[in-house]
Amino acid sequence: MAKIDAFFKLMHDQGASDLHLVSGQPPGLRIRGEIERVKYKILDNDELRGMLYEIAPEQKVKTFEETGDVDFGYEIPGLARYRANFFMQKNGVGAVFREIPSVIKTSEELGLPQVVSKLSMLPRGLVLVTGPTGSGKSTTLAAIIDTANKNRKDHIITVEDPIEFVHQSQGCIVNHREVGLHTRSFNAALRGALREDPDIILVGEMRDLETIRLAIEASSTGHLVFGTLHTSSAAKTVDRVIEVFPANEQAQIRSTLSDGLRAVIAQVLFKRIDKKGRCVALEILIANPAVRNLIREAKTHQIPSMVQTGKRYGMQLLDDAIMELYNKGWIAGEEAYMKANDKSRFRPLLKSAPVDFTDA
Repeated sequence: MAKIDAFFKLMHDQGASDLHLVSGQPPGLRIRGEIERVKYKILDNDELRGMLYEIAPEQKVKTFEETGDVDFGYEIPGLARYRANFFMQKNGVGAVFREIPSVIKTSEELGLPQVVSKLSMLPRGLVLVTGPTGSGKSTTLAAIIDTANKNRKDHIITVEDPIEFVHQSQGCIVNHREVGLHTRSFNAALRGALREDPDIILVGEMRDLETIRLAIEASSTGHLVFGTLHTSSAAKTVDRVIEVFPANEQAQIRSTLSDGLRAVIAQVLFKRIDKKGRCVALEILIANPAVRNLIREAKTHQIPSMVQTGKRYGMQLLDDAIMELYNKGWIAGEEAYMKANDKSRFRPLLKSAPVDFTDA
């Protein structure tokens, strides 16, 4: 048992999502969205480095010493998997670990709308799950992939950095590939995947032009592709994908994306006030013919109106989902206001004037 495993057990027992170990400071746990200090001594740089190197693969240690940061996955059998990031900072080495539960929750257990599960049964196309870091994108995607794994007889390839949720092959054959360990890059893995008879491809993060280009290409050639981005709404997601490309290519990409896109899910995580735990609010865009036409004609600013009138397709605006959680008594008005897109709608919920001076 590695010395650092005691911190992981504490993290698991406390229900924390993240563990922060930084030289020159005591450890910290993120519990229900907030950092709480662990009653422990200030971490010494050499001692912490020794603990971290004990669990890191040799190649990852070498990369860390050359570049100053590295990502990898670590697993404690019977407890959980962890997404690890090592980095250098002023006082020495630091690390953050995100717990990835060993048991994958279903869409029903997560409280996701039924239309989200249906996305797992699409024959082809591009589905994007977006939101800020720590908003539960990986958990949502894991539930969708789990549904596909149980109900389809296909080949699923995941490309991640690092591997997070591990799916045991059920109805499908599932292959997990980790960037830096099993493949050189997202681009290389995607190029290879197109020759590996896949039906479903999960791209852990669409970081750059080439990765986005290959994901769109794969979705247009008969594959079902899932990917993530860091955007705050469905309309901004479409704009972000298109704006990555050079200006002279954007018209063509609009056309290709309008044909290949199937859905965009933008999500935000909230701390519950009625009980311990967190809950998610989703914006859901389903790419029906009218939405495709808006993308093709560069009228993405009209997408929110289309979402608002598309409830029969399973669409919903993020602000409507947030208001529903507030009306249920699950979330505080202040947090609803801070995370909403149209803040004017939520201002009456506040007990005092908003502290977000940027929204003046």
